[in-house]
This record gives sequence, C-alpha cells and structure tokens, in this order.
Amino acid sequence: MFSSPSSKRNGNSDEVPVTLIDEGGRSLTCSIEYSIELEGKEYALLLPVDSPVEIFTWQGDEADEAAIPVEDEAEIDLIFETAKVVLAEHNLTLLRTAVTLTVAGELPEFSEEDSPLDAESEDESEFEELMWLVSFYHEEQEYAVYTPLDPFFILARMKEDGKPELLSPEEFERLEPLLPMLEDQFFNELEE
Repeated sequence: MFSSPSSKRNGNSDEVPVTLIDEGGRSLTCSIEYSIELEGKEYALLLPVDSPVEIFTWQGDEADEAAIPVEDEAEIDLIFETAKVVLAEHNLTLLRTAVTLTVAGELPEFSEEDSPLDAESEDESEFEELMWLVSFYHEEQEYAVYTPLDPFFILARMKEDGKPELLSPEEFERLEPLLPMLEDQFFNELEE
C-alpha cells in the first residue's frame, strides 16, 4: 500500500512555524516535528505551538459517573466564554483553533502527586493521560479543562507551497496505522 518510507528529521528548532487551517477557517500554528514521503507525497507530524486542551463533563449518578469529552460544536459554543474567563484567571488564554482547542500561556508543572484523568479513546484499549487545569460550572453542569501529558501530533499532508493540509477522512483512515511507527521513529531520532 505504501512505498518504503524515506524519512527526514526536521531537527532545526529555528524553523518557521506553519499554519494549519481547517474546513471552518480556523487556524492552528504548529511546528513540523517529522516529515516523511509516501507514494510521492510529503506528510508531516505537526505539533501545536500552543498547548492542546480538552473539555470534559460528567454523566451518570455519583456512584457511576463517567467523564465524557465535550465534542459537540454547539455545546463548546455555549461554554467557551465561561471556560475562557476561568482559564484567564490562571494566566491562560483559551483559543478556538483548528483540530483542537488550545491554550496560550505557561502551563503549571505536572507533579507525580497529581492524579491525571485517564480518558478512553475510541479504541478502548488505549488511554490518554491528561492533566487537570481548571474546573467550572455552566448552567449547573460541571466541566473541567485538561491538557494531554503526551505530545499531541497531527498528521498532515504538505502541499507544494510548503503549507500543511488536513487529510480527508479516507486518507487519514488509510494512514492512521502508520502513526505509531512515525512517532516511534521521531522519538528514536531524538534520542540519538
């Protein structure tokens, strides 16, 4: 399905950031962490410059409460300003960016004593560790903002003009099995 990957490391930290734009016109400034050529096209692992965040709420009774990520755009619209004000109290600026919400500003240090939220992915066999930033209420519903403890990579196709482009759902589905391999190659090269 793929040609053998010939990878190149973009190890220059002085490299100019790139801007990823989604179908809604929102932008996300990223650095190119790793690039690879597959089937004559260049793809890149992008890392957002600002910190990605997720907003969670809880459903169920107190004995069996489950943390649920807020993914519905209408619900995010309803709670966005409240979340923004609460984060501003911690010198963090909530941004409505492409792909994911982000915060600009210095995150608090994660301490081993903090208990991160383990969010189940759609795969159910994978868990994502998240660090709590703030909690707030909107119309008597509790919400909390978390940031991932692991790097948040975005796979994008690089256009001829050097700008990144989001993958179509079909292209992403086809390339998704390669993500762990690409991340491993990137981390192995960092250790060298």
